Amino acid sequence: MRYDNGGDLLVTVLRELGIDTVFGIVSVHNLPLVEAVDRELRFVPVRHEASAVNAADAYGRARGTLGCALTSTGTGAGNAAGSLIEALSAGSSVLHITGQVESEFLGSGRGFIHETKDQLGMLSAVSTYAASVPDAEQAGRILREAARAALTAPGGPASVEWPIDLQFAAQTDDPAEPPAAAVPAPAEGELAAAGALLATARRPLIWAGGGVATAGSELAGLLEATGAGLLTSNSGRGAVPEDHEQVIGNFATTPAVRALLADADVLVTIGTHFRSNETADYTLELPGAHIQIDIEQDALGRVYPVAHALHGDAAATLTALLPHARPAESGWTDRVGAVRTEVRVLLHDNIGPQAAICDAIRAALPREAVVARDVTIPSSSWGNRLLEMYDPRDNVFPRGGGIGQGLGMGIGAALARPDAPTVVIAGDGGLAVHLGELLTLAQERPRLTLIVFNDGGYGVLRNMQDRYSERRSGVDLATPDFELLARACGLPYLRIAAEEHAGPVLDEAIASEGPTLVEVDLTALGPMKVPFTPPVRIPGQ
Repeated sequence: MRYDNGGDLLVTVLRELGIDTVFGIVSVHNLPLVEAVDRELRFVPVRHEASAVNAADAYGRARGTLGCALTSTGTGAGNAAGSLIEALSAGSSVLHITGQVESEFLGSGRGFIHETKDQLGMLSAVSTYAASVPDAEQAGRILREAARAALTAPGGPASVEWPIDLQFAAQTDDPAEPPAAAVPAPAEGELAAAGALLATARRPLIWAGGGVATAGSELAGLLEATGAGLLTSNSGRGAVPEDHEQVIGNFATTPAVRALLADADVLVTIGTHFRSNETADYTLELPGAHIQIDIEQDALGRVYPVAHALHGDAAATLTALLPHARPAESGWTDRVGAVRTEVRVLLHDNIGPQAAICDAIRAALPREAVVARDVTIPSSSWGNRLLEMYDPRDNVFPRGGGIGQGLGMGIGAALARPDAPTVVIAGDGGLAVHLGELLTLAQERPRLTLIVFNDGGYGVLRNMQDRYSERRSGVDLATPDFELLARACGLPYLRIAAEEHAGPVLDEAIASEGPTLVEVDLTALGPMKVPFTPPVRIPGQ
């Protein structure tokens, strides 16, 4: 099949992939691609390349599929690198297409506009797949190969650089059907041995990570059959809805859950990589009778020893283990429920007046709605734990821990799921990193409520310095008048300055059919009972 140019070919491939919205910035080095996408699909002109990748990432997460970002060459591709690191950390399926200088000048070192040294090497370092389009006959193959790599577990971003002369050229495409990717599965003997251990469990616990996102029903079946308690990483939240009475959630390092782990006799972990902030820098103690399931061979036993390492797909492996499940001993599931209640009540109390906002968000949102969160105190303290999630696709946050990505992610998720509201939890410091995306929000007008928690700086680091240092450094920042800023951008504005404001303000904002900026004045609202500091060790403290 022939196409007039690379843009027409790209639109065909994106339609094959079910992508109707693309995020990016137009450039002299991607013009044919942007023009075709804007003509045939929906092109969302974000204000920074990092936001393009963040939005594409969250678009894919919210749909459980692939997102697409278009960026420019050199500096533009470099701007996208930080967000590609986030997608790589999260295993998010992102197709990132960047321009490249004309083939004639590629690698010449002449200083051709937008040229950079070894752009493909840079992309390879931050992507699960990276390739360059060499001619007008192979672009379709490379695009499909990149998409396949991004979608193949454990996932990640796939980057394609495309010289501008080859984008303008007529394309020849032969969309051959690729062979199906092999899915690893544990050997029968390994499964039988793990099943024999599971059958002995009388005080079982299960720990679910992001790798269980598409195996929620199988996980729920094992949970019901065993009476186990379910711990989750942040990424595993919602695989079983968090209002289930056996779901303890993302509370593994709390004293009550540590005690439960100490008494558990078998632990099954699925698709979790035991990140440092979820294991107290790997000091959390786990039962020795540990069955670990992961699609990544290298993840098995990498952080904690395992009795049985099962290399395979989560859904299939859980299904194979289910016949070995036995009910827990009398009283164990009741204890799980008591711990579930205890950790939530304690956190709800510790966050003081912010508990009213957490409660109001959940009350105003329908059950199917996206909650996107930046790295900020409300997210890290209660948004990642106390604010209930019912589906992994609703749980959007920067798993790599980078600040400033929340609004871009929220925009991508909101445009992926236009029939449901999206809430973004951000801090004033993180929002300032990509303040220009307020204009994207105003232009595209998704059904999105942006809740900005304003404490005049980087509150997490400020709390650390107040606790461990004699002075503050770099944490107290100038903050805009958010009402004037919203007005300048043409955005509705609401303010929460007391607990009793939370319900009415958030009800109004979330019921809106378009965007609203809600400022939470933390000085007026009042402090948390227990100041939040991140789970990071400081030598000597």
